[in-house]
Amino acid sequence: MVTLEHLSESLPQWCAAIALALAALAEWLHARRVARVARLAFGPLERPTAWALAAPWLRALAAAAVAWGMATLCTIPPRAHSGDAALARRIDDPRHVLMVLDVSPSMRLVDAGKDGKQSRMQRARDVMESFFDRVPFAQTRVSVIAVYSGAKPVVIDTSDFEVVRNILGDLPMHHAFKAGKTELFAGLEEAAKVAKDWNPRSTTLVVVSDGDTVPATGMPRMPASIYRTLVVGVGDPQTGRFIDGRHSRQDVAMLKQIAARLGGVFHNANELQISSLAIQESFASDDEGPFERLSRREYALLALGLGAGLLALLPLALQLAGTRWRPGADARGTAVRGEAEKKSHAAAAPAGLA
Repeated sequence: MVTLEHLSESLPQWCAAIALALAALAEWLHARRVARVARLAFGPLERPTAWALAAPWLRALAAAAVAWGMATLCTIPPRAHSGDAALARRIDDPRHVLMVLDVSPSMRLVDAGKDGKQSRMQRARDVMESFFDRVPFAQTRVSVIAVYSGAKPVVIDTSDFEVVRNILGDLPMHHAFKAGKTELFAGLEEAAKVAKDWNPRSTTLVVVSDGDTVPATGMPRMPASIYRTLVVGVGDPQTGRFIDGRHSRQDVAMLKQIAARLGGVFHNANELQISSLAIQESFASDDEGPFERLSRREYALLALGLGAGLLALLPLALQLAGTRWRPGADARGTAVRGEAEKKSHAAAAPAGLA
């Protein structure tokens, strides 16, 4: 049984095939008529220039392209430009920002910022607020996983930035964990679990930490949904502060190693914000080429434009460069050459013969 959807998909192909067959038949008939007057049209050689031999095929293909494009545009649903449509696209295929946030007590040490008077968590809040100000938040959902001696999801797939701002607002979330060493890899494992069912290459993973007591082994494997990874370091990487009888500072070398092993980039955000280029690269989609992003509607418009342009320009091109034979110019040249030959013969002949 032929459905309306199947008919809308097959109708453009049938229209293109019929147009191609009719155009080919017309070109065949036209070629037979031209062959009868080839000497008048093309001169003694009785054939056009080499490129003009392809003109019948180009006209037939252009007619088929126009037919396919017109039929496709008539059968596909019109594109709607509305807030509801944009919302539907965002719900069906959202972008994700998955933030692994270090909430250990060392993040409350005051040695961050340009003047060193901010706590590391306050600096993380400023950096991430600047980050979210420059991402397409209307098409993005944010998830936050808190990390200390373990990992706990705080919010999953929120589109309300105020919720994220509240999480970053220096909440004492370390009280939700048992005291111990920072298990940053536990946060990465939890992030992998959260993101495993999301669309491939749809997620930007952001790790915010001072790198304190991060192990050198045990890196978890990230799922296919993770597209980019950005490791953000906070805290003074030189001086640092003491906590629990040990010296704590931003471990730049360890954070760079984590970024490299995750296939991402590291940014020392203790004094500088995350660059706009890094944010743009984190949300740019390069898994598809430019032609793969085109829909059926764009292909129909492209076929219609190219086909119509070819049909319009071919007659002009054939008139200007279809043949090297120029009847008027060659006739005048022949007449001039004939008069010159007659004069030369008359001058060379003997007087009696003249």
